Amino acid sequence: MKARLVPLYFMSGRNNEFDQQLETLKPMLAEVAEFSDPVPLGSQLPEADAVVFPQLLGDAFKQIDDLRKIHLPLVIVTSEFGTVAMWDWEIVSFLKGEGLTTFAPYNLELTKAICKSLAVKRDLQKTKFLVFQDNPGEGFQADIFKRFYWWEDQCIRSIKDKFGITIEKRSFKELGEAAMQISDQESQDVWKNWNLKTEGISQQALSSATKIYIAVKRELEGDSMIKGVGINCLNESHFSDTTPCLAWSMLFEEKGILWACEADTMSLTTMYLMQKSLNVPIMMSNIYPFLVGQAALKHEKIESFPDAIDPENNLLIVHCGYLGVLPPSFSTKWQLRPKVLTIVDDNATAIDARLPVGDLTLVKLDHTFSKLMVIKGKLEDYAQYPGSDCRNGAVVRINDGHKLMTSFYSHHICLITGHWGSEIANLTKVFDLELEEF
Repeated sequence: MKARLVPLYFMSGRNNEFDQQLETLKPMLAEVAEFSDPVPLGSQLPEADAVVFPQLLGDAFKQIDDLRKIHLPLVIVTSEFGTVAMWDWEIVSFLKGEGLTTFAPYNLELTKAICKSLAVKRDLQKTKFLVFQDNPGEGFQADIFKRFYWWEDQCIRSIKDKFGITIEKRSFKELGEAAMQISDQESQDVWKNWNLKTEGISQQALSSATKIYIAVKRELEGDSMIKGVGINCLNESHFSDTTPCLAWSMLFEEKGILWACEADTMSLTTMYLMQKSLNVPIMMSNIYPFLVGQAALKHEKIESFPDAIDPENNLLIVHCGYLGVLPPSFSTKWQLRPKVLTIVDDNATAIDARLPVGDLTLVKLDHTFSKLMVIKGKLEDYAQYPGSDCRNGAVVRINDGHKLMTSFYSHHICLITGHWGSEIANLTKVFDLELEEF
């Protein structure tokens, strides 16, 4: 995906500086943007994701009426380094003051990230997320699962209205039956092409996990619009003798298909925007602030939180016994292990993987899809509780645990390796989101 940019020039006309800067930008941004022929400001624009100004002039003050008529973002890239030139700060401030959506990136990577986000925004109009579910909330732990907003038709409509993403539902029961019809020989033949750590997993469990991968992959065939997938894998786990964790890992590594545990389309939408725009390692998991206390400890079947400095500002992050579903390419360690949770079949499996210790960003869209919560943190260490529902969870420190407790969007959170404050700030402007950062 590449952003489609229209170069604009002012009434003073094109000159050598304009043409030279445009020719400098084209190879510099070739991987993320394509440029149409330049047009004068005030003329009719071709179809595009944004306009780009390779050159700013004082004409901007005189042609403000023409600028106000542009219903596309303005990208100001006026230096030979693929950034805004410092001499243009006054004009940029003027444009922002007039209420125009203006991007003035100050390093090349920001410029590229803006282009990627613009391309993703356009591509969302032809993007589907495929979820397998039958009667969500009616299966196991119904008292918990009936509370979740992502099952609601209102949520599906809001995702479509805001981003253009279509949520397509198919039967998990039928998928589980189709997977069981796949022969052991076919499963073994497919598995031979993979080299993943599965020590301690029975042949039957590995075969079942591989069959889900094969069955889902068949569902994806012939529809290139499907770019994310999820299954109501806990609440309706009675439809399968395994879990889709391995399948999600394999499908991402093979096809770049993103996943949603428990078919949480709110988390999947968050992950898709972040990963496709910023090309960052990302996953989703459950978040347990130490401030939650006994309610969290009881759920994870542990007696106490790990020792930590400033425990009120620490979080335990764990899902289905481990950190959560994470593909090998995002992991420092990766191992398929037997299942932990009693809610799934005894034959099921789970992924025990680790993100790198260090800077971490927690992100999540709110239920209105108008705000994005962004929390800077640090993954300090991993904690193991044998025999519990937290065999290997992450300990994350943030600046203000009390503020998090009053700002929650969901128990599901998305984790991004590293800090991406400036890139995410520009992303929220592209997608017209309010940034809630702390």
